[in-house]
Amino acid sequence: MDYLLHHPLARAAQQVPDKEAVSDGVTTRTYTELAGRAGRVAERLTDAGLERGDRVALFLDHNVELAETIFGCSGAGGVFVPVGQTLYPQQVQHILRDSGARVLVTTEERREALGDVPDSCSDLRAVWTASDFEGMGALPDSCASISNDLAALLYTSGSTGRPKGVMFSHGNLLAGSRIVSDYLELGSTDRLAGVLPLSFDYGLNQLITMVDHGGYFRFLNFVFPRDIVKVLEEEQLTGLAGVPPMWALLAHSSLAKTPLPKLRYITNSGGAVPTRVLELLRKALPNAEVYLMYGLTEAFRSTYLPPSELDKRPTSMGKAIPDTEIMVVSEDGTPCAPGEIGELVHRGPTVGLGYWQRPEETAERYHPHPFARGDGHGAERVVYSGDLVKLDEDGFLHFVGRRDAMIKVSGYRISPSEIEEMVFASGLVKQAAAIGIPDETAGQVVKVFVVALEDELGDDTKLQSGIVDYCAEHLPNYMVPRFVEVIDAVPKGASGKVDYPALKARG
Repeated sequence: MDYLLHHPLARAAQQVPDKEAVSDGVTTRTYTELAGRAGRVAERLTDAGLERGDRVALFLDHNVELAETIFGCSGAGGVFVPVGQTLYPQQVQHILRDSGARVLVTTEERREALGDVPDSCSDLRAVWTASDFEGMGALPDSCASISNDLAALLYTSGSTGRPKGVMFSHGNLLAGSRIVSDYLELGSTDRLAGVLPLSFDYGLNQLITMVDHGGYFRFLNFVFPRDIVKVLEEEQLTGLAGVPPMWALLAHSSLAKTPLPKLRYITNSGGAVPTRVLELLRKALPNAEVYLMYGLTEAFRSTYLPPSELDKRPTSMGKAIPDTEIMVVSEDGTPCAPGEIGELVHRGPTVGLGYWQRPEETAERYHPHPFARGDGHGAERVVYSGDLVKLDEDGFLHFVGRRDAMIKVSGYRISPSEIEEMVFASGLVKQAAAIGIPDETAGQVVKVFVVALEDELGDDTKLQSGIVDYCAEHLPNYMVPRFVEVIDAVPKGASGKVDYPALKARG
């Protein structure tokens, strides 16, 4: 019975031992090799004293070694914490400290770039590189963990403060894999292109799905659109998942000139695909079905639009994924009628366990079933998305906007306060407030309103470039402000907090 994350891998190694499982273009592993390498990771962690539920941070490249370590952590009873490859040392430091990671697995280059960060993390007991796991081992036949146990922490930004870890059980991860497989009709013959980072739930789900079905997962590092097109063609891949900025670039690439008869579907999440981009993609890929999806980190995937509905309602988020109930709830807690705007609430087996060591924030987003009927639903937790939506007369959902001030760029959720903290750290401003503004390619981009220090008054252009340059040195590209506007004062509401709606109205 498969109920822990590494179980499908062990099963596939028995059923299709010599079949290619994963590749990154340099290293390829069969299912026997992937299971054996993951088994070696599990043995090494266990021998080092890793206990059930201990966190293992993975600051690795987007390649085969990351897959081996993820499944190895599961085999050892640990909790894997994938760290985004583009994060800077102070961001990695936050995740290491917040998660209480006992082990950090990284590369020699990344270890050097971190400097003294590991030494500043009191819970950290070991820093290893992938070379410490050389050799083959065996995934355990039995394990004390059960499906309800914590398997992963995925860090995502909240509306305030630094990123927080969303907790997922083994059952959550496997349910997400099997539900998505259902409506995408995935099987053992599928070969997926893995462009998205595995620190992103959307990307992680693809790896788990392919291993669960004994399929093939191809790690791809996206540099130029032609790189993706070339691999799709050469390796005859059948599926590709992406976010709006990637589709915008691919739509204007060699995609239309390259026959891809094996590519049977593409999926999008992380924001709406611009209508013109969608038209170009469909023209370039006449044989591929397009699945438009919506999800939130706290519950993986929530809705999808069947390809057959695309022409009729191209701006819809679709309906609930299988084995999931999506509710639209009003401010007063009652169900919304078609056309009424309310908050999207997700109920189902992919709802995570809450935020790591943040009971108050967990209580703000995870609630009892809103429409309990005295049949046990009252004790069940659902997750409130923070997204405002509405239903049409046919029961299809349509996105309206965010309830909070979160900024969503290319599928990444960004806390305004995290941007503001970095702008303040530049030493150039005395006030700062960040918002997201619409962008056709990325969905949103970051704009910062700043009030200059007296020493910086008089040269707005110099101040603006100084802020952008400082942020570019300390933040991933998607978090760097695209626009900086100098103002006399940041507007405040009656409570003294930043009036973000007023800033959004100003643009």
